[in-house]
Amino acid sequence: MVVKRKIKTVLVANRGEIALRIIRTARELGLETVAVYEKPDSESLFIRFADEAILIGDGPRKDYLDIDRMIWATRKSGADAIHPGYGFLAENPDFPAECEKAGIIFIGPPSDVIRNLGNKVIAREIMKGANIPFIPGTDNLSQDDKGIEEAIEFSNSYGYPVMLKASSGGGGRGIRKVENESDLLIQLPLARAEALSAFNDENIYVEKCIESSRHVEVQILADYHGNVIHLGTRDCSIQRRHQKLLEIAPADLPSDVLHAIQATAILAAREAGYISAGTVEFLVDAKTSEFWFMEMNTRLQVEHTVTEVLTGVDIVREQIRIAEGETLRIPEDRVQLMGKAVQVRINAEDPRNNFMPEGGKKVAVYQSPGGPGIRLDGMVYQGYGIPTEYDSLLVKMTVRGYNWEQAIQRLKRALHDFLIVGPKTTIPFYLAICDEPDFRKGVFDTSYLDTHPEIFHYPEMEREIARLSRLVAEIHAKKINPYAY
Repeated sequence: MVVKRKIKTVLVANRGEIALRIIRTARELGLETVAVYEKPDSESLFIRFADEAILIGDGPRKDYLDIDRMIWATRKSGADAIHPGYGFLAENPDFPAECEKAGIIFIGPPSDVIRNLGNKVIAREIMKGANIPFIPGTDNLSQDDKGIEEAIEFSNSYGYPVMLKASSGGGGRGIRKVENESDLLIQLPLARAEALSAFNDENIYVEKCIESSRHVEVQILADYHGNVIHLGTRDCSIQRRHQKLLEIAPADLPSDVLHAIQATAILAAREAGYISAGTVEFLVDAKTSEFWFMEMNTRLQVEHTVTEVLTGVDIVREQIRIAEGETLRIPEDRVQLMGKAVQVRINAEDPRNNFMPEGGKKVAVYQSPGGPGIRLDGMVYQGYGIPTEYDSLLVKMTVRGYNWEQAIQRLKRALHDFLIVGPKTTIPFYLAICDEPDFRKGVFDTSYLDTHPEIFHYPEMEREIARLSRLVAEIHAKKINPYAY
């Protein structure tokens, strides 16, 4: 029997734009909100929007990863629910387990589901039981020389290249492409060390590398009453270092493949006993459209916005309702993805310098775009100092058009209108992509950045409006025009 519990106050166990995004939906629902923050985030925008803000430590990062501190902050504030956002503790199965012990509602999947799906080897076994196609791979490699032998044997059987993957990996970390046996011998111990550092778990498995593939995912919602629905697909193929840069909804696939991949995602969620919002990720052969299960992310995704702007479904709102024990009330015929949506992650990075972060710089001028079909999810403002301690994401911009051509036109216009002076950003990089012929035709896969090096040759020249805006900002700051004499 499902117990219904009405949530009154939500503590957001995260930071930055996702914390602000969750706070906004909670306020729409009439809920009180509590933000937690480390000292480097003292000037962050999300703190100002919450009803209460609690300092949880000096940081950096370690306090956002401290379950005991989160439980303490929840009790101190009187909150009765926690939303983990994404990253940090969102996929740590111990977090919902401790929430349950403390009588706190966790807005996300149960701990056993996160634990099973968080281990990629166990997740593959779950999907195998449902006859869901998945990429050939090994179990966790043995820890000694036997593990090396297992990796070599698999790689020789299926052929190079192969992928080394952390069993507890996520967010693009713990993944290494291996081209030959000598490379394998070098990369395997490095992969183990990276997995131990990032996930406190040095288990590694080997997977066949599917080249010229597309990364397609399906958004899932599931409640405690056995209802599971999908909200369509997203194409997340354009990535750097296995981390997504630009996401598109829906994926451009033949209709029969779309139906098959969506049905498979629902089957995967049912097989795993999934609850809340989640994402089933697949690799799709760019030529044949054959697809394989890759993993299931047990949290809200960074790119959930492209699904929301097409479907009109507030995924965070549905997460909260599901956590309260409510039944999903979104009929299948309502899920109509009209048009095309694109999200770009505007990061404080220098794409021409291997996407080097620009932490430590200050945003001297910030002018955001607007107009039809534009959504912004961010935390940046004029005068904002970019922390060196956290990720480089400043703002996510999602645009919607009635077709692919209009979506690109709108994206390009919005990028031209977007002005951030101070740090280097990914804005000119995305403008170069908008003009690239294959992208305009919708032809891309996970190797896109490698096969299109020309997109990194964009001009560095500062636009006249940027120079003017910098001058205006300087005049306001110093109360004097340095060029007036």
